[in-house]
Amino acid sequence: MSSSSLPSPTPRLKLRLTPAGERAVRSGHPWIFAESIREQNRDGQSGELAVIYTRESNRYLGTGFYDANSPMRVRMLASTQQTTINTDWWQARLNTAVAARASLISPATTGIRLINGESDGFPALVLDRYHNTLVLKLYSEVWLPHLDMIQALIVDSLKPDALVLRLSRNAAPAFAAADITEGIRHGQCSEVVVFLEDNLRLEAEVLKGQKTGFYLDQRENRRRFAGFTTGAHVLNAFSFSGGFSLQAARGGARSVTDIDISRHALAAGDRNFALNQDNPTVANTQRHSIQADAFQWLANPQHTFDAAVIDPPSLARRESDRTSAIAAYHKLAITASRHVRGGGLLLCSSCSAHVSADEFFNAVRRALPDARELWTSTHAPDHPAAFPEAAYLKAIALRLASVGRFRNR
Repeated sequence: MSSSSLPSPTPRLKLRLTPAGERAVRSGHPWIFAESIREQNRDGQSGELAVIYTRESNRYLGTGFYDANSPMRVRMLASTQQTTINTDWWQARLNTAVAARASLISPATTGIRLINGESDGFPALVLDRYHNTLVLKLYSEVWLPHLDMIQALIVDSLKPDALVLRLSRNAAPAFAAADITEGIRHGQCSEVVVFLEDNLRLEAEVLKGQKTGFYLDQRENRRRFAGFTTGAHVLNAFSFSGGFSLQAARGGARSVTDIDISRHALAAGDRNFALNQDNPTVANTQRHSIQADAFQWLANPQHTFDAAVIDPPSLARRESDRTSAIAAYHKLAITASRHVRGGGLLLCSSCSAHVSADEFFNAVRRALPDARELWTSTHAPDHPAAFPEAAYLKAIALRLASVGRFRNR
């Protein structure tokens, strides 16, 4: 074949942005939206590298994954022109993320988030550890061309017993078209993996459960809540598999009552308590579970408790929901407080990224102006939030007014 008949190499994908898009890149924001792209030299394929240049001086701005079918059209990776994005580059990022969590892992706590997406430099990728099983969750099709690379990197570096792949609803169709589905990618594990949190045994449904199998992000809030539950009757609304309840039992609660609409979640809570009957304080705690819509159950006060945790699913799925969600959190705090005795503890939590921490805290404070604020919290150390849209988690704990018979330390 003559040189003239050789196929021309595909030119590198080059983009130029609107002024607002350029400002976002310079500020370090990890996403470039489709409407911010002013021009590009050709159509792009999901997962290929796109290089961004300034509009006027044609200077380099950064490099990212092109995401052809998402409004987040580019997921930024680097802003240094000399950067070569290869396996060694990803290895360095993995090493940095794991090292940042080294102090959080112990023989007593074997559930941890090792990579938290863009905030750790891995756009649309989460990696959670449950004992010796790792769960890799991908939220974008940009990882389809790089799946073998990132899987091998994780397995070679961290040497898990098993690596499980989970896919978001948005990413799954592209992977299915390439005959890649969720499931075990390396080693072997059961559908349910038991891990430790402060020496408490907990189940993670790694193959089919919510998120990657468990809500690791509330670990610090569960620990802190447990310190206020000695001798208490505790309510856990929107309980999922009972993580707050189990920690409350460890803290010496007399009873815990779980409310959840899911029978499956309540059954998981039953199993978590059964796993810990060798712990004397857990064994001495009475557990009750009620299958009900927690919003409706809370609206009809029939029982009072010494402490309660209210941790609903996101009430703002999109920005247009923000105002109504703030009002809903305000109302929910009032409703929940009617289930707590005077002087009792109320912990309210939000996982709505479209509601800021200040907006949530102030909604609860306005609802309960006479309560004494004990603490507020946001993201756990293994769930860093490096840009505003990543900051979804917040919680506020209050001591209600009118002290009754129950007092705590």
